[in-house]
Amino acid sequence: MTLAGHDCELFEPAERNPHGWVVLYLHGVHVGRLAEQAPTMMAQFERHGLPVVVPITGQSWWTDRISPDFDPRISAEQHLLENVLPLIADRWGSGPPRIGLLGTSMGGQGALRLAYRHPETFPVVAAIAPAIDFQLRHKEGDPVLQAMYADAESARQDTATLHVHPLNWPRHQFFCCDPRDGRWFDSADRLRMKLWSLGIPHECDLETSAGGHGFEYYNRMAPRAIGFLAERLERERRRLV
Repeated sequence: MTLAGHDCELFEPAERNPHGWVVLYLHGVHVGRLAEQAPTMMAQFERHGLPVVVPITGQSWWTDRISPDFDPRISAEQHLLENVLPLIADRWGSGPPRIGLLGTSMGGQGALRLAYRHPETFPVVAAIAPAIDFQLRHKEGDPVLQAMYADAESARQDTATLHVHPLNWPRHQFFCCDPRDGRWFDSADRLRMKLWSLGIPHECDLETSAGGHGFEYYNRMAPRAIGFLAERLERERRRLV
């Protein structure tokens, strides 16, 4: 479908979960249809009865900056808050905290960053192979990131790790990264150490290896990540009963 002038994919399971849970999936730099690239992920959505919304924003990095690859007037973050959340409410009658955030690569860091900035709206988040330190791509001359940020340090200051608040964080967070992922592993490990030093509850897997960075790894980790979302959404439901 088209949402506010931008593509948005929807997935409906054959049998929807009875509690109104919905997954908001944030894609990576290389946009592709989940049904074609992530069959294991799709099977897990079906298994847990999870409808999925996939906004398409190009190389936006899911930040609150205007991206020339997305829209000249609204940031990807504001698009999610102002357009996607109302879509979820209208279509499924669901809203926070019944929305689980999931992302891979660029979308993985976007999911974490969004949850750190809005922990009450998104208390349940899972990130697979999050590309956290995207200032590295700025240094390498990425034209989109250079249009979004004046310099690499400005980009670094807007990364997920720098948005962690010691007293206000998502209650349920999971992230994972293949130790063979040469570009992004170190930033995932630094996030782990920061969360541990602050005493912020989290789960992570930085040991499982399955092909480095890409859909082979995403599919391998899909049962763990999506199972985490389903379990923690249930915990949130019980907490609020």
